[in-house]
Amino acid sequence: MGDLNVSKLNTKKDRANYIHHLINDIEALDIMIENNMIEENPLRIGAEQEFCLVNNQFLPESKSLELLDDIDDKHFTTEIGNYNLELNLDPLKLNADCFSKLHKQLDDYLNKAKAIAAKKDIKIIITGILPSLSINNVGEENMTNVERYSFLNDAIKQRRRKSFDINIKGVDELNLLHDSVMLEGCNTSFQMHLQLSPKEFVDNYNWAQAIAGPILSICTNSPLLFGKELWSETRIALFTQSIDTRVNSYLLNEKQSRVSFGSDWEKGSITDIFKNNISRFRSFLTTHFTRNSVDMIKNNETPKLRALQLHNGTVYPWNRVCYGVLEGKPSLRIENRYIPSGPTTTDEIANMMFWVGVMMGKPKTFKNIHKQWDFKDVKANFFNAARYGMATQFYWNGKYISSHDLILNELLPMAYKGLYSVGIIPKDVEYYLKIIKDRVIGINGSEWLVRNYRGLLKSHKRYEAMQILTTNMYIKQEQGYPVSVWDMLHYTNKKNLKGQYVIKHIMSSDIFSVDKKDSIDLVLHIMKWKNIHHMPVINHDQKILGIISWKDVEAYLNQPKGKENNVALLMKTDLITVEEYTPIETAKKLMESHAIGCLPVVKNNKLIGLVTLNDFNV
Repeated sequence: MGDLNVSKLNTKKDRANYIHHLINDIEALDIMIENNMIEENPLRIGAEQEFCLVNNQFLPESKSLELLDDIDDKHFTTEIGNYNLELNLDPLKLNADCFSKLHKQLDDYLNKAKAIAAKKDIKIIITGILPSLSINNVGEENMTNVERYSFLNDAIKQRRRKSFDINIKGVDELNLLHDSVMLEGCNTSFQMHLQLSPKEFVDNYNWAQAIAGPILSICTNSPLLFGKELWSETRIALFTQSIDTRVNSYLLNEKQSRVSFGSDWEKGSITDIFKNNISRFRSFLTTHFTRNSVDMIKNNETPKLRALQLHNGTVYPWNRVCYGVLEGKPSLRIENRYIPSGPTTTDEIANMMFWVGVMMGKPKTFKNIHKQWDFKDVKANFFNAARYGMATQFYWNGKYISSHDLILNELLPMAYKGLYSVGIIPKDVEYYLKIIKDRVIGINGSEWLVRNYRGLLKSHKRYEAMQILTTNMYIKQEQGYPVSVWDMLHYTNKKNLKGQYVIKHIMSSDIFSVDKKDSIDLVLHIMKWKNIHHMPVINHDQKILGIISWKDVEAYLNQPKGKENNVALLMKTDLITVEEYTPIETAKKLMESHAIGCLPVVKNNKLIGLVTLNDFNV
């Protein structure tokens, strides 16, 4: 979809024309497959690198279009979030030193972008979900100002007719209602492409599904979202929910989300995979069509199947079948979409080599795997891997096995065999697969982020911890060593942030509150139990009504009379409040000038935090 100038499907004529070309493209694909026109050799690999832009405080920097103009390179393109960009690498033949060549190409282009970004005080970070991202970064005002993204957003919102209800449970829990698809902009991935022969394509696609869980488990790198610790690969849950065109009343139906692992093995032809998606998911975008694909084949021309590619670009299976034309020849490939960006380009190429190696090293015993394994076991493996990462127990070939044992004893030997079978040089195989092995016996990206974030939270508030974590991740990323050798954080770059401190850095968000109908006796005891001196009074909509201080209730300590009265009699309603991005010096002066010891922090008139004088001692 990114290469097409798209528009909405508004009129009956538009829809009829688009469907005509879509069906025509399917017919053309069938003709090409039946007549052995799809390229079988050479096989190729390719990749797409999504990355984040941050400022000197390691917060998202919304300058993607400005930076893209300065880079001025067709390999770079936009993403839905205006603090993200994407780099599309050139495909390479699957042989010899293709992986180290791809690695060099990746680093060269990223270094080019970094040099230009540095002139604008922008830094580039590759990570599945930016740890310093906050809910303020995912409004529609943060959407890249490109028509196709607004068309996509409007179309999906029109289908849903209600807000996106996001619920992800991990160590913490995230519950929020959101009014756009911009939550998808939190996710950045390293999308890997593997061209395959059409002859056994469907069977190999099923194998890609079977290995997805174990491959993902060692590659997870997105455990945090908005400061909450969720899944080892939170992108999987977030992307599924943020692009879901279904409304809640449909969730009990058999209809799938547009982001899906699938519901069963593929058992038909290659075109049946596309037909299934067309049958399940309606198109809501179109583009300008001038040529008939079947007629082009009759004229010995290779069609680009623009209508089919457009539809395929709005359906997001974690393993997606893609059609393409390279050097005038049509080809088919699997696009692996579940691997996150980062933690380093070295880790990413190792992930890719591991996946390609296991794909090419499929044992003969696993041919027609759809007749041997239950698809639900494979699907459960995938989502368990997303939740638990390297701690996953997989149901593999009829028995349970740990991620560690499965990768070390079965998949790595399989990858070695597969890579050598297509002529990858031993030097590269040994180098990159050792990185995977070191991760198995050490740590991966998610483990490093979680362990350090938990450590930072012991001495820092959440927002500050998110920034410090991002800062140090960037430093280690720039050094280039794979994550398996990253040490734990023993220091913080706090001085870099100090001059930019805002209330969000120091406020307490885990606060106790009361209702105006609660008794003074209850408030008194909560304050004693929790050793707190200020309690906000809120209503059922989280709107703040007043503040109760210890001075207001301490007179009732030794006298029972009046304790049964509700807090509405004592609370102060003439409130001074601040917003989360108020500079701390401004807030401090506000408290001093009004002689108050507590400042409620509000967003859209709702209480989100509390600041006391003690919080300024940072």
